[in-house]
Amino acid sequence: MSCRRSCRFGTNWIFSRADMGLLDFLFPKRIHKADFVRHYEDAFSKPIPPLRKIPQLQFTVLDTETTGLDIRRDEILSFGAVKVKGYLIEVKDSIELYLDTEKFKKESVAVHQILNPSDTLSKLGFAEAFLAYIGTDILVGHHLGFDIQMLEKTLRPFGLAKILNPLLDTHGLAFRLEKGPFAQKIPMKPGEYALDEVCARYGIPLDDRHTAAGDAFLTAQLLMKLLKLAEQKGIADFRSLIR
Repeated sequence: MSCRRSCRFGTNWIFSRADMGLLDFLFPKRIHKADFVRHYEDAFSKPIPPLRKIPQLQFTVLDTETTGLDIRRDEILSFGAVKVKGYLIEVKDSIELYLDTEKFKKESVAVHQILNPSDTLSKLGFAEAFLAYIGTDILVGHHLGFDIQMLEKTLRPFGLAKILNPLLDTHGLAFRLEKGPFAQKIPMKPGEYALDEVCARYGIPLDDRHTAAGDAFLTAQLLMKLLKLAEQKGIADFRSLIR
């Protein structure tokens, strides 16, 4: 920031682009919270009872396909999800959404093969559909943290600061169930708990891989196997599952 004297009327301040970025950081703009975001947040006034049994819990198993792995610069291309409750995958309630974006990378297109899909949603349309679909369900994914960060970034312009749902990562759950209660102290071999590897160990065919809907369905099948194993190990309720 710099200034210069201008006759007898005082000082003119000249702001550079860097200065404006600093001002935005120090005094962030207040983002208007959309009504559908308020409705979503209000639904969490009553938490899930800690002793609710696993068959009574409802899960949304999800996956995203993105333009890359840089959370700041990349964007979501597609979102797929399916519901699981009572050890049943509710295929009829599955969903697959494509977002309107002009950002494509040949490296990522080679993996997910998404290029100029039809029937895309604006970010606003996606945000409304996404929050309405997940409700207060437990959200499940494989390496779920990346998906959640991308989803939160996409919804932030509409006033959502944080996704409030309980989270369950099948990557961590599989490791915990296979290695025991002190799994965090055991080194993990590279690739040992990649989705392909874990599905292969549990006899799950790798169909429709690298699509959001396909990976969500694969993860849902894995979740079913892991929940059965969890019950055998005495993990029978919400509190012991989500720790």
